[in-house]
Order: sequence, then structure tokens, then C-alpha cells
Amino acid sequence: MTQTAPGRPYVRGRDDGEAFWFLGNLVTLKATGAETRGRLTVAEFVNPAGFATPLHRHLEEDELFYLLSGTARFHCDGETFPAGPGDFVFLPVGLAHGFVAGPDEPLRLLQITTPSGFERFAAAVGEPARERRLPDPAPIAAALLGHTAARHAIEILGPTPAG
Repeated sequence: MTQTAPGRPYVRGRDDGEAFWFLGNLVTLKATGAETRGRLTVAEFVNPAGFATPLHRHLEEDELFYLLSGTARFHCDGETFPAGPGDFVFLPVGLAHGFVAGPDEPLRLLQITTPSGFERFAAAVGEPARERRLPDPAPIAAALLGHTAARHAIEILGPTPAG
């Protein structure tokens, strides 16, 4: 992983940062806990059209999203929030949530988790991305995902609602 020293300025270009295939999505790390003194992780996601996360809950991190392109329906604590380019979504720690990417184009977004740590989960579940083009969505290996998620203080609760 290419990292800078904590507290040192840097620029990462559009394709810069350690990249993983994570549940059929391309995840590129832009800022890690090692670089932010554990305060946050910033990752760029490219999700295939129609991708849905499992319904899950973070036990330690708030999760925030800034949508760059595409659309999604976020579900959190029994509410549904449609979002598109330029929208910012905040999902507080402890609340069950997930999202479904729109059907017409890939969803590109920045995910911020605070405190940091999501990068370790992405590395544990994912695999290094040598090519950066989206594959066909692969089925999620629920047993592996659930076991690994639990070690990273994330509970998998089931599928994200379709509507």
C-alpha cells in the first residue's frame, strides 16, 4: 500500500491509491487510517448498475457518501433516501443501512468512514485490483463476508430492501 506519513500533504489522482475488487465493486483508497492518525478512511467506489449492498450495521464507524455520478437509493433505520450526483448521505454508527445502485449506469461515489478501519475490511474481503474495469457483479460469499465483517465490527443483517 502506498502511504504517506501521517500529517503530510499529498495528492492522489483519479486512478491513484491502492485498489481492491470488493464484492464486485472497484474500491480505491484515497486516505487511510495510517495517513489520518486513525481519524478516517476515504475510498472511491465504482459500483455496477443495480448493485445492492447487504443490509448491515457498523458498530464503530459513521459512514458518509458523496455521489460523483450515477444514482442510488439508500436505506437507513427504516427510511429510504434517493440520491444522485452532488448529494451527500450520512449514515450514523449503529443504524441498519444499505443501498441499491440505480439501474442505468455505474454508481461512482466517495465513501468516508470515521474513525478509520474500513480499509482493513476491504483488504480482508477483497483482492488487489490489477485491472480497473468493472466485472459482472459476482455473488457475495455470505459466510466469508459475515465472518470477516464481524471481525471488523460490522454486522450483516440481510438484503437491502428493493424499494
